[in-house]
Amino acid sequence: MIGPIDIPGDNLDQILALLGRWTGRSLLRPQNLPVVTLSLQLREQVTKEEAIQAIETLLNLNGIAVTPLGDRFLKVTSLSAAKSEAPELIEGSTLLLPPSGRTVSKLFQLQFLRVSEFMPQISGLLNPAAGSPPVIFDKANSALLTDSVSNLQRIEILVARLDQPMLSGLDPKFYTLSSAKASDVVSKMKTMLSGALQTQLGSATSYNADDRTNQIVLIADSRQHGFFDELIARLDVRADPNTRNEVFYLKHASASEVASILSKLVSGQNEASLRTSSSVPATRLTPAGSAVAIVPQLGIEPSNQFSEVLTILPEERSNSIVVSGTVDDLRLIEELVAKIDVLLAQVRIEVVIAEVTLGDEATSGIGQLGLQIDGDKLVGFSGEATGIGVTNGIFSRPIAGALDLAATIALVTTPRKSNTNILSVPNIVTTHNKEGTIFVGEQRPVISSYLNDSSSTGGNTGSGYRSTVNQQQIGIELTVTPLIGPEGSVQLEIKQTVDDILGEVIIDGNPQPRVGSRRTESFVSVQSGDIIVLGGLQRTSDSKSTSRLGPIPFLGDLFGKRSRSKTRTDLVFFLRPTVLTNTATDNEQAMEQVEEFPDIQRTKLKRVLGETESVHGSSN
Repeated sequence: MIGPIDIPGDNLDQILALLGRWTGRSLLRPQNLPVVTLSLQLREQVTKEEAIQAIETLLNLNGIAVTPLGDRFLKVTSLSAAKSEAPELIEGSTLLLPPSGRTVSKLFQLQFLRVSEFMPQISGLLNPAAGSPPVIFDKANSALLTDSVSNLQRIEILVARLDQPMLSGLDPKFYTLSSAKASDVVSKMKTMLSGALQTQLGSATSYNADDRTNQIVLIADSRQHGFFDELIARLDVRADPNTRNEVFYLKHASASEVASILSKLVSGQNEASLRTSSSVPATRLTPAGSAVAIVPQLGIEPSNQFSEVLTILPEERSNSIVVSGTVDDLRLIEELVAKIDVLLAQVRIEVVIAEVTLGDEATSGIGQLGLQIDGDKLVGFSGEATGIGVTNGIFSRPIAGALDLAATIALVTTPRKSNTNILSVPNIVTTHNKEGTIFVGEQRPVISSYLNDSSSTGGNTGSGYRSTVNQQQIGIELTVTPLIGPEGSVQLEIKQTVDDILGEVIIDGNPQPRVGSRRTESFVSVQSGDIIVLGGLQRTSDSKSTSRLGPIPFLGDLFGKRSRSKTRTDLVFFLRPTVLTNTATDNEQAMEQVEEFPDIQRTKLKRVLGETESVHGSSN
C-alpha cells in the first residue's frame, strides 16, 4: 500500500522518479520536456496500481504522455508527440482497463455506421492537446484513435450505443389497394408529406409502390402505422378519371384561331415553368398542334396552371374546340374561351371616290372643291356659281340614316362643281381590327414569261414561243382596318392604291401596258359619323385632237386644225364610318334606299334585310 502522500509542488523530475520506483521500469525521456510544477495529494492509502494511475493522469493533464515500451521501459514524451511514438495498442475493450490518463491507441471497427460520416463527429470528443485526429480506413470501415484510456473508454461506450442497425424499431407493413393504383397513391403521399411533415416522420420512414401486386410497402415505426392506415384508406377509393373531355362551342370567334391562341398561351406558360424549375419535365406539343403544359399531379386547391395532359383541338365543322384535360384544365379553358369568344363591334364605312379636274391655279382637289378640312375631317365648305355664293360654310353632322354619303357630299359641295366626276360609291361593313377592301377597276392580261417552243421535224426547223399570261388588277384599291373604341370613336388605318394605264411598250413584239401607281397610307381617328376627306393622288395627262378638213381622210387630217391640251386631275376619297349598334336602326338608311328600287328588287331586299334584323335581335 502507498500513502498518504502530499507533494504540494514539485518539479517534473521528482514525479517521474516516483513513477519509475512504483512501476519498477526505467524511464526514457527527451531533454526538451515541458517545464512544469506538479502537485500530488493522496489523502489515504492506495494500491500501487492506483498510485501509478494517478501519476499518469496528472502527467496527461499537464501535456506529458507516458508510453510503455516492452516490460522494462516507459517512454516519456510531450502529449502532442505521443501518436508518433508507437503508443500501446489495445486489442480488446478499453472498458477492462482502469481509467487513467495513460496514452494508448485503439482500432474501432464499425458494423452499421459509415466511418467517414461518424468519426468526424467523434473528433470533438478527443483531447485537442494530443493533436491526433482519427486515422480513417474507409474501405475497412474502421478508424484508429489515440488518446487517454479514460477518453477512449467514453468513445467506446458511444460506439456501442450508436453502431446499431438502422432498421431497429422499424416494422414493415403491406397495403393491398383495391381501387387506386399503388404508384399514384404513393406519388400523392410524397407530395402531401413533403417538407416539415417528412421531417416529423423521420428519415428512416419509407413507403414505396409495388405495381406488380398493386401494394404499398411501408417501413416505419409501429407507432406510425395508425397514421398511414387512415391516410391510405382515404386515398384508396374509386374516383373519376383524372382527365375529362369537353366541347366548347364558339358563337363569334373562329375555332382554329381560338385553338391557336390557347395553344400558344399554354406553350408559353410551360416554357416559363421550365426556366424557373429544373425539376419539371419538358414541354410537349402534339402533332395536331395541341399544347401540353406542366403542373404537379396533385393539387389540394384549384390550380392556376395547366396540367401535362392538356390537349386542345379545333373542330371547324361545328366551329368548336375539343379539350381533354383535368378538371382544373377545363375550368381555366372555359374562363379563357368566355373572354375570347365575344361579339366584336362592327362599323359601316361609306365611300365616295371623286375625280376632280384641277384648274391652272388649283393645287389640290380638296381646294378646288372649296372644302375646309381639319385633321382630315370635313368641317366646312366654300363655293360660288351663277347667282349663288357660299363662304366659310359650316358642315353639321346630319341625323344618322337621313342621307347617304353621296347625297351629303352633294349638299356640302353646293354650289356643285361641274369639274367633279363621281367614280364609285361603295360601302363596306367590317368588324374591329378586321381589314376591309374596296376595288374599282379592271383586270388586264399581262404576259409574264415566254417559253421557246422551237422544234425540228423532217429536216425543217420551226420556231415559236408560248406565252404565260397573268391577270393584273388595274384600278383603285382602298383598304381600311378599323379599331373601334368606346363611345363611338374609330381609328382607321387607310391604304390607297391607284394604278393607271399610261401607255404601251413593245416587248419581244408584244404590246404591254405601262402602269403608273400612286399609293398613300394614313392613320385617322374620328367619331362615328364624321366625314374623312383624303386627296393628293394627282395625275397629269396629255391629249391631242385633229379636226378634218375636207372629205379626203389623209389630206383632211393633214390640213385640218390640230390642238394639244394637258389635264390635271386629283382623286378625292370621302369616307364616313358609322359604328353599328346591332339593332334595327342600322338598316334604316338601307330600307329607305330600297323604297326607290323596282318592286321585284324591293321585295327581295326587304326579305334579306328583315332576316338581318331578326338575327341582330336574337344576338342581343
